[in-house]
Amino acid sequence: MSASPSPLSVPVPASAPAPTVAELLDFVRRTAEDTALIASLPLDPEGRTWVRLDGPGGSEAWLIGWPPGTGTGWHDHADSIGAFLTAAGTLREHSLAARLPTDGWKTLELAGDIDRTRELSSGQGRAFGRHHVHEVLNESATEHAVSVHAYYPPLPRIRRYSRSGAVLRLEQTERPEDWQ
Repeated sequence: MSASPSPLSVPVPASAPAPTVAELLDFVRRTAEDTALIASLPLDPEGRTWVRLDGPGGSEAWLIGWPPGTGTGWHDHADSIGAFLTAAGTLREHSLAARLPTDGWKTLELAGDIDRTRELSSGQGRAFGRHHVHEVLNESATEHAVSVHAYYPPLPRIRRYSRSGAVLRLEQTERPEDWQ
């Protein structure tokens, strides 16, 4: 990611209840409709850019710009629930339709028929539960995409994976200080 994050703060009462995945999805949908905010994101032709937002109920949120041909690689969001929505362009999500063990493994052989693919064009999004393993890609050769993401609790870590056929390998674990 090539832009330095800048917080956009909305005060949240300390006693706010934890948001649900439906509330996170509603938040990313409403945020994506803010055309001035979406247009304010600096776009880089070579690397993803982002701005950190404050989400509902103390959640963490991001506005992310995706140059053509970029993606996240396989990862999860550990113990956080989340939602994301494409605000401009089209993103593709590859995900695993199975709950994986959370700790204590380095390599897993995945069962057949576990892969899911979604194409999410502008205005389309999805919510997900804890330990959701996926990768998100902008497969366009010419157009940027922009998306809004929200997570609760704020991301404690992201685990990154490599994948070769049916083999998924844990490569590294990142903490907030690694990406903020």
